[in-house]
Amino acid sequence: MDVLNDIVGQVNSIVWGPVMLVLILGVGFALQVGLKFMPILKLATGFRLLWNGREGEGNGHISPFNALMTSLSATIGTGNIAGVATAVFLGGPGALFWMWMTALVGMATKYAEAVCAVKYREQDKSGHFVGGPMYYIKNGLSSKWYWLAPTFALFGAVAAFGIGNGVQANGVAHVIKENFDVPVEATAIVLMVLTAAVILGGISRIGAVAGKLVPFMAVAYIAAGLLVLLINIDSIGSAVQAVFSQAFTPSAAEGGFAGAAVWAAIRFGVARGVFSNEAGLGSAPIAHAAAETNSPVNQGLIAMLGTFIDTIIVCSITGLAIVSSGVWTSGQSGAALTSLAFETALPGFGGYIIAITLSIFAFTTILGWSFYGEKCVGFFFGSKSLIPYRVLWIIAIYFGATADLGFIWLLADTLNAMMAIPNLIALALLSPVVIKLTKDFFSSDDEPEEEVEKLPAE
Repeated sequence: MDVLNDIVGQVNSIVWGPVMLVLILGVGFALQVGLKFMPILKLATGFRLLWNGREGEGNGHISPFNALMTSLSATIGTGNIAGVATAVFLGGPGALFWMWMTALVGMATKYAEAVCAVKYREQDKSGHFVGGPMYYIKNGLSSKWYWLAPTFALFGAVAAFGIGNGVQANGVAHVIKENFDVPVEATAIVLMVLTAAVILGGISRIGAVAGKLVPFMAVAYIAAGLLVLLINIDSIGSAVQAVFSQAFTPSAAEGGFAGAAVWAAIRFGVARGVFSNEAGLGSAPIAHAAAETNSPVNQGLIAMLGTFIDTIIVCSITGLAIVSSGVWTSGQSGAALTSLAFETALPGFGGYIIAITLSIFAFTTILGWSFYGEKCVGFFFGSKSLIPYRVLWIIAIYFGATADLGFIWLLADTLNAMMAIPNLIALALLSPVVIKLTKDFFSSDDEPEEEVEKLPAE
């Protein structure tokens, strides 16, 4: 196990090196500039479309609203609670600043992903709409780039068991054990049963469950987090100052905090930011491809809200709660650190809030990622592979819940980067298509659906 851990650790240091961080931030920034910062300027338009999108119009299988909720079900999970805390523990308060930067450029990335997903989606033999990076690579780029499609699908199918299954199940099992003294094995079995009851019904049932659970739990967590910040209001100013100052200067060792260089703040801020909001990862467009819409741009405007809600709102509340409470120097990490921050402000039940919230967030993430993983497998083997994949997914929950947390986080982090690489390359190549569709959309009152030809082969 130690040898495997070392190998994965070495790969992780390579895939999350400077080139990867430049690719993530660079593609996102280039898209923002190319779109003339439209994703930020049209944020209100996105929320209006989301509200109107509770009922779908056009081809697809779930409403635009439920498509976003399915996407958010996969993104709002342990990354928002444990991932943010880990970033602060390893990179200091400055890591939160780099999470914000990742989100601001990530809104353009997520927008472009959804536009391409709807534009280049297909119908499978069952009549279901399928899409995502493997399909916009296949249908949007010339044949010389086709190899990126199976590469993404392969990494996505495997990575799903890390970020979407093992990490989530492990987080739930251990936080329930710590707060309610329930054996991890028992929690694992309950998770398996609940997951089976939902995912065996396919995307329609996943979307319906996500459409109810995600908004409720997100609002509940935000309310609890705001209460913690209100209690710590005297420390908010210094917390925000620490976030900005330590984003560009090293964090000194303090208490149980070992100190961190600026590079650590950038590296863990960006990595955990991507882990949380998944902008550039290529996962969310798989859900948005199933939306009942005939407008790629409409769905893109809705999709970009996922990054804003996930990181700018939810992750910010977690990070500021940790820093303002002063517990970030305690030596704790992960969900335990977030739990300590809430418990410090709300003695007696703050820890329970985190335990319950993390459990439900993680459960919905397991549901969302099961759909992503099965579509990646379906790209290779078609719809006949869906039931076997779902059964394997359910079984894997038990092993994820009872395995070593450190190794699972490391593996998930590594596989995330390997998913992102082919997707980011594709988005960079398809950026002219995204920009043209966007320009046509906003220059016409009737929101035209013009066909855009494949990029010419070179």
